[in-house]
Amino acid sequence: MAIYHFSAQILSRRSRTNPDGSVRPGSKAAAAAAYRSGSQVRDYRTGEIHDYSRRKGVAHSEIMIPTGAASWLEDRELLWGTVERMETRKDAQLAREFNMALPYELDPNQRLDLVRSFVQRQFVNRGMVADLALHDPVPEDGQNARNFHAHVMLSLRKATPDGLHPVKTREWNSKELLNVWRAEWALACNTALERAGKRGRVDHRTLEAQRDEAVRQKDHVRAAELNRIPEIHVGPRARQAVRHQRSPVSKAREVGAVRVRSQGKAPARRRRDYPARDYGSRLNWLERIVSANNDKLRRDLEAIHRRFDRYERKIDYWERRIAYWTEGQIRGKHFRYDRWQEAERRKKAEHAKRRFQQLVRMMKTLEDMMRLGGLQRERGLVRIRELEGWVRRVEPRKRGRSSGRRRY
Repeated sequence: MAIYHFSAQILSRRSRTNPDGSVRPGSKAAAAAAYRSGSQVRDYRTGEIHDYSRRKGVAHSEIMIPTGAASWLEDRELLWGTVERMETRKDAQLAREFNMALPYELDPNQRLDLVRSFVQRQFVNRGMVADLALHDPVPEDGQNARNFHAHVMLSLRKATPDGLHPVKTREWNSKELLNVWRAEWALACNTALERAGKRGRVDHRTLEAQRDEAVRQKDHVRAAELNRIPEIHVGPRARQAVRHQRSPVSKAREVGAVRVRSQGKAPARRRRDYPARDYGSRLNWLERIVSANNDKLRRDLEAIHRRFDRYERKIDYWERRIAYWTEGQIRGKHFRYDRWQEAERRKKAEHAKRRFQQLVRMMKTLEDMMRLGGLQRERGLVRIRELEGWVRRVEPRKRGRSSGRRRY
């Protein structure tokens, strides 16, 4: 079935320090654009040329600009070269990027139309310049065959007839707008799937929120399907750590906003003991989640089987009660004692019929849950085998590279 993924990040020049003391350099808009589009882009600020023209998996790339904007913004090198020169701070924010999972049920043209229409409606019409790239999976590199996704890099300044506006548009940074974009992407995917005649649907809400809604609607089959632990995303940094056989490096750190202490003490931040929360690498963590989901589903299926057997016994009991009442109706006076007893028998028979129908409905619901649970368990086992194969494939490719460790 189609999955939902819609993540956002800001590309910044600001360098970050890893827990082991090594420094992770900041981003470059020109390099990011070249890598995502599989092309060659020159950085006008440093003169460096970023060439990713031989990169595999790039199905389509283009730049979309608002109506009336300068035409030279459609040139990738001019666009991001100008962005690099306009941002003079060493910790400047260069671009906003969205990573979106595309439904594998759609064909390439339908996926391209989906991304174009969404980007035009939500980003370009607001004045942003959008550099989008659609990536197809490369199975020979160990990628999942259904991992179709899109990268959209957006300018932080509005496009004008003269180029980019001197001042950044701050209202695009609001969390409320991000939530709107997340909901609109789910709506756009579902509309495209419905138009293509596909049954799969996506939902931007958490599994807990979806499960609560299913319970309120008394959709027990759907609620049982959503009763699982959400998986985590294993990104490129985590895969690189596994490839080089590096274990996570954790230490206690101060995080969050500064809290003002009372009684004249200095301000402080929350202290987190990360070694106590270290679950190993993200891939190991994901393996544990998938295994736990599979074990929980197995226990749920066993409980459903026990309930199914109990309902079968109850149905057998009420069938015998109905047969007894029907036999009395056919054979006549021998089963009629007086009007009061006849009324009581009639009432019990009606109750038996209603109870029988109720049990039949419950049995049908249980059958649906068992069928769905079996499919979910099978998918969980396939997922576990896929992760095990992934671990075997990501053997170290280049030994002796930089020994600097990165947190992931």
